[in-house]
Amino acid sequence: MRRSLGILASASLSAALLAGCAHGQVIDGNTVVPTPTPNPKEVTSEYVPPTANSAPTGLVKSPDGTLWFTEKNGNNIAQLTTNATIVEYPVPTAGAQPNGITIGPDGYVWFAETAGNKIGELAMGGTAVVEYTIPTAASQPVGVTTGADGSVWFTEQAGNKIGRIDKSGNITEYPIPTAAAGATSITLGSDGALWFSETAANKIGRIAPSGSVTEFPLAASSAPGEIVSGADGALWFSETGTAKIGRITTAGAVTTYPIAPGTSISGISLGADGNYYFGDPTTNAIGQFVPGTGIVTEYPIPTAASGVGQLILGPDLRIYFAETAANKIGQFRYF
Repeated sequence: MRRSLGILASASLSAALLAGCAHGQVIDGNTVVPTPTPNPKEVTSEYVPPTANSAPTGLVKSPDGTLWFTEKNGNNIAQLTTNATIVEYPVPTAGAQPNGITIGPDGYVWFAETAGNKIGELAMGGTAVVEYTIPTAASQPVGVTTGADGSVWFTEQAGNKIGRIDKSGNITEYPIPTAAAGATSITLGSDGALWFSETAANKIGRIAPSGSVTEFPLAASSAPGEIVSGADGALWFSETGTAKIGRITTAGAVTTYPIAPGTSISGISLGADGNYYFGDPTTNAIGQFVPGTGIVTEYPIPTAASGVGQLILGPDLRIYFAETAANKIGQFRYF
């Protein structure tokens, strides 16, 4: 079943699909770009963390073929293994609200503790979490990513800064020119700079490794959310306030594409097929956006009111997504 250009297909999910969503193989050995097959595009599996109401939030794939994610309410860092098992590791600081997550240059899992005002680090083997306190109090770190300089970079939503932490745990902060910008997501661009969304300021920011910040304005009320690097060298992002997909070149040229009337957009991820996939909380669906044509097609999530959020391209080239409200991790097959 799919929703294309605002037209909702009338068929319902089969009982077989719903049964298949209870479990599944995470990694199928596919490590090459997929070719078209007769397989339907659909949510094939949903995985439930052991902790109830854990609120899965951030997602990242690791070199060992597994997925890691944060449990914002569960206060855990969790690993979805290749045999579809979820293992949880508690964050030492109570009520830390782990949020964004990345794999650092050291191969460890790094994550932002939004309420704990810390950056955490966890070895792949699940050894003790190391935490680093951010100098600015109540800075509310949200997004994290690994930079080309071998450091981890993060956004400070309330501190109105971009932070950098090196492998020794030393933190440097750089102020954002626009006051109360509400920086959230951050990613490494093809130009070697870090690009981030200023959700409250309706801007996309760029910070050079030296710390110099440049800002690019968007339309009013656009509220940019997740930002990712595209296959074309540009940055692609979700406009959560206007239900659009945005594209900005490294030179600052912005283009936007509306999704469809009556829809919304949360996270965004580049698929192995060159298309972009996004979450639609309003219709409770995974959307596919084809850059060359602008065609949008949506596919339903079996669990109602899932609260779909961030998406990530998994090690098996499937799209994985956080069902924050439903306490699940979903898997979407598109080839």
